[in-house]
Amino acid sequence: MLEIHAACEAMTDPQSSLIAMAAECRYNPLKWALYAWDWGRGPLEGKAIRQWQASVMAYIRDTLADPARRHQPIYIAVASGHGIGKTAAISMVCNWAMSCWDGAKVMITANTETQLRTKTSPEVAKWFKSAITADWFDISTQSIKVVDPKHRENWRLDFVTWSLTNTAAFQGLHNEGKIIVVIEDEASEIPGEISDVIQGALTDEGTVIIWLKFGNPTSNTGRFRECFRRFRHRWKTYHIDSRTVEGTNKEYFEQLRQDHGEDSDFFKVRVRGEFPSQSANQFIGGEDVDAARNRHLRPDQYQFAPVIIGVDPAWTGDDSFEIMLRQGLYSRSLRSVARNDNDVEMANIIAHLETEHNADAVFVDAGYGTGIVSIGRTMGRTWQLVWFASKPNDPGYLNKRAEIWGMGKRWLREGGVIDPRDDVLYQDLIGPETVPRMDGRIQLESKEDMKERGVPSPNKADALMLTFAQPVVKRMVMQNTSRNDRDMEDYDPLASMLGG
Repeated sequence: MLEIHAACEAMTDPQSSLIAMAAECRYNPLKWALYAWDWGRGPLEGKAIRQWQASVMAYIRDTLADPARRHQPIYIAVASGHGIGKTAAISMVCNWAMSCWDGAKVMITANTETQLRTKTSPEVAKWFKSAITADWFDISTQSIKVVDPKHRENWRLDFVTWSLTNTAAFQGLHNEGKIIVVIEDEASEIPGEISDVIQGALTDEGTVIIWLKFGNPTSNTGRFRECFRRFRHRWKTYHIDSRTVEGTNKEYFEQLRQDHGEDSDFFKVRVRGEFPSQSANQFIGGEDVDAARNRHLRPDQYQFAPVIIGVDPAWTGDDSFEIMLRQGLYSRSLRSVARNDNDVEMANIIAHLETEHNADAVFVDAGYGTGIVSIGRTMGRTWQLVWFASKPNDPGYLNKRAEIWGMGKRWLREGGVIDPRDDVLYQDLIGPETVPRMDGRIQLESKEDMKERGVPSPNKADALMLTFAQPVVKRMVMQNTSRNDRDMEDYDPLASMLGG
């Protein structure tokens, strides 16, 4: 039995039947939504709960009805076109949690503060004010709290603006034994770091935890996209085509179809609720990388080609040191090492791999690789430094980094193969975006800019792209390897890891 009775002592003339209904709907948001608003009359004349909204609430109901699943987090992601009533769905779920659970804790965030303050918050407030429990809550632009002063600080809904520099607000989601609801509005534009913080906070046992993401699928990268791809086994996902939703402007959508085409990315995102083949500024599209993951090569289809190793040293403390091999259309990761500033150790790893795979060339990012290459030269190695900012051979690119990524993009489209199990490489390849330029030259965003928008530095993909730095001709088995091997025997602190 709920403890709503005690919390309602300060409310004016509470109706016992309403309290009883709230208790009855504790595990049934759909039943509550049907009861809490005056559907078909007044402001809702001619209105009813839409089928997709009912489907989402029914999924929550059915999950909570099973005691074995009740206290496992419920993850729901809804990608949709425009005008489907997503904020209404958000409002109904929030009102159910706040009305039917004592001590509920609800948090809503959005892609921008403007979206949150001028659109999401006022719309949610409107639904709370029109609900049957309107007088139970104190409604403001930043929060909705139960009116009882003894419970208002612990029974509340907060509108929280996300910030990568201050994630503390998302760490206070604990509410053991009760209910937590977290909602992301326009989730495509919310960085993955925020999702990581939210994920880490939702650890209370014996607690109902519901995490919902809503948004137009504007970006083919990011955590919202991966709810439908990499993490689809974890998330209950919905694609809502605006044309299938009751009460939407079908004639307008038909005009958009005629103007842009059924399969255009514009129509996919704005109407069909599907992710674009490639985001507006995304350099390498997901379809190209998906195709590369699904290809298979026989050894005779690539073994004739030179073996090239690309090395991208760790950039900052949370980056990894990546070594990739490419031979014709074939590629593989040779080593991923947590950031290591010991150039001698890393030079020995590269030397060992060069000998093991009889590599014809080794290219190293000059940004943090000059010391490593210098040590390699003392070992008789001829590794080549690549300066990402140097002048490209192709004047259509701003610099060498953009040029080699352009070559890698073409390689993917022409039959390149990557490991289908390597999710890090996958995310790295689709991560970088282009920077618009007046002169039309192709420029990739910097690693710093990627991190500012919540995307990790693409070290593994950079290592792969380094294999395109210069033309390479296959050569005979390396000579004078005995001295190199002796050097590794003299200093090989990672012998066990290298298999030595």
